[in-house]
Amino acid sequence: MEINLGDSAFLMICSALVFVMTPGLAFFYAGMVRRKNVLNTLMSSFFICGLASVMWVLIGYSLSFGDDVFGIIGGLNFFGFNGVGAEPSAYAPTIPHMLFAAFQMMFAIITPALITGSLIGRMKFSALFIFIGLWSLLVYYPMAHMVWGSGGLISSLGAVDFAGGNVVHISSGVSGLVACIMLGKRRGYGMMSYRPHNIPFVVLGAALLWFGWFGFNAGSALGAGPLAVHAFMTTNTAAASAMLSWMLIEKIKHGKPTVLGAATGAVVGLVAITPGAGFVPLWTSIIIGAVVSPICFFFMGTVKAKFGYDDALDAFGCHGIGGVWGGIATGLFGQTAINSVAKWNGLFFGDINLLLAQLAGIAITIVFAACMTFIIIKVMKLFMDIRVEKSEEADGLDVAEHGETAYPAFNGLD
Repeated sequence: MEINLGDSAFLMICSALVFVMTPGLAFFYAGMVRRKNVLNTLMSSFFICGLASVMWVLIGYSLSFGDDVFGIIGGLNFFGFNGVGAEPSAYAPTIPHMLFAAFQMMFAIITPALITGSLIGRMKFSALFIFIGLWSLLVYYPMAHMVWGSGGLISSLGAVDFAGGNVVHISSGVSGLVACIMLGKRRGYGMMSYRPHNIPFVVLGAALLWFGWFGFNAGSALGAGPLAVHAFMTTNTAAASAMLSWMLIEKIKHGKPTVLGAATGAVVGLVAITPGAGFVPLWTSIIIGAVVSPICFFFMGTVKAKFGYDDALDAFGCHGIGGVWGGIATGLFGQTAINSVAKWNGLFFGDINLLLAQLAGIAITIVFAACMTFIIIKVMKLFMDIRVEKSEEADGLDVAEHGETAYPAFNGLD
């Protein structure tokens, strides 16, 4: 094991790219809410850059990538980054151990931020802070260990997840669904329209997410080689295909494509390619992107309306559902020739084993994330009110929770 300076430089840049996705997500979400909740929405993602970073250095990295305990969590042998230094590790033999840990830290920051899109406009900030801390501890670290850690339960089944379909998207999306149901609907939900207040913010956020996703997926090759280039191209192609697919759906259904829809389409395409970016042939990323848009469109519109849950910014519809399709697609189109981490070829290439392993991994992720989130919120409710007062919800969480307004000159009804 020897340090490769090219790989190290590449991973440092990728780590910074993944970091910028969280502020990007903050803008993506903030543009979709009303004026009176924009700062609270931004803060809901942004504060996690602080909380998740400190938690990761203290215990998060160790619990995710430390010595295996029952295939579910790591030990405390890397507590406080003890033993995480300049030497390479078994996880990434050509870069410093601390760089691998830093790259993984960026994933630990953005994943819980995705959940906040389900909870916008009604959760106390203090409750959100505690929830994110507990969720990182009880859901993210075990998930990262089960999928990517040495001896992890899901990886031992033969399931693969290149950059976080299970760990990032399905876990956060499912948790968002459970949490928004337990939190209850926003005031007047279903009776009044919740219009996005700033669509340029949404496009800015989507662009930063797309930009950062190159670091997210290509960086997951853990070196600046052919696999990183492959993941880079599958990532862009799936996003492009899904954007076009979403625009086509809106053109057929509503007569005109929307900017909001184009941005959403690009993001669901990025979600869908994440688990398979370094496993599937490039041409299949066009199919993966084209198919994810109608699936997510159906869940965000028809399914959500039928069941009446208030997943405010569609964290479940986008990340949960998009991640599930991506995991299944990896089982359909994965190839060992592209990446030998996959033990089998996908169903499309004549073997069912990878697909079965993917389905098992997805099922474990859904059950684990849903149960843990239910327990966290149930216990929190015993000790505190997690929801703001009705009057505070009416006034907006910017003033109620932070004592600030994003647009001081605005006095209209919102």
